Amino acid sequence: MKELAKAILRGATRLLALPPWAMWRLLALFVDADKAFHGASQAVSLWPGFLGEYVRREFYRLSLDECSDDCCISFGTIFSKRGARIGRRVYIGTNCTLGLVTIEDDVLIASNVDVLSGSSQHRYDDPRLPIREQGGSFTRVTVGADSWIGNRTVVMADVGAGSVIGAGSVVTKAIPPRSLAVGAPARPVGRRDADRVEAGADAGVDPARREA
Repeated sequence: MKELAKAILRGATRLLALPPWAMWRLLALFVDADKAFHGASQAVSLWPGFLGEYVRREFYRLSLDECSDDCCISFGTIFSKRGARIGRRVYIGTNCTLGLVTIEDDVLIASNVDVLSGSSQHRYDDPRLPIREQGGSFTRVTVGADSWIGNRTVVMADVGAGSVIGAGSVVTKAIPPRSLAVGAPARPVGRRDADRVEAGADAGVDPARREA
C-alpha cells in the first residue's frame, strides 16, 4: 500500500514538474540550453516542504542525464548543468549548488555545499584581459558512493568512494577512497578502515553520523 501511494504521488508531482520542464525546453530553442536549464532549476528549487522534494525529483528525472527515483534534493538547491547524474538513495541538503557532477549511490551532501564543474572554469593567465574574457573549461567531478560531504564544503575534484569530507573544507585535488579529509585545501587525515574506527575523532568528523 505504501509503495502504491508513493507511485501515485510521483505521478501527480510529475504533472507539476512538467510546466518548468516545458519552459526550459522552449527557452532552450533561443538561448544556451544550460542557461535555460539553470533558470528552471532555480524555479523548482523554491518549492517548499515534502511536495517540493517530489517535484524537484520528477523535474530532474525528466531533464538530467541521470536521476534516480529515490533521491532527495532539498529546498534551495540548484543545478547549472543538465549533464549532472544523481545515483540511488542520494541525499542533497538545502541551498547547495551543483555543476557537471556525478553523485554516486548513497552519497550524503549537507547544506550549503558547492560541487563545481572542476577547478578551471575561469582562466586568469593573461593579466591584460578581464578574467571573464579568458574562457575556461568544465570538468566532470565525481563524488564516490557512500561518501559524506560536510556543511559548507567546496568540491572541485573527485572524492573517492566511502570518504568523509569535514565541514568547511575545500577539495582542490582528488581524495582517495575511504579517506577522512579536512581543511582548505582538503587533505586526508585518516581512513574509514575497520581497524581505524576512531579516526573520525582525529578528523573532527563522526563517520558513524548519518545526519546531513
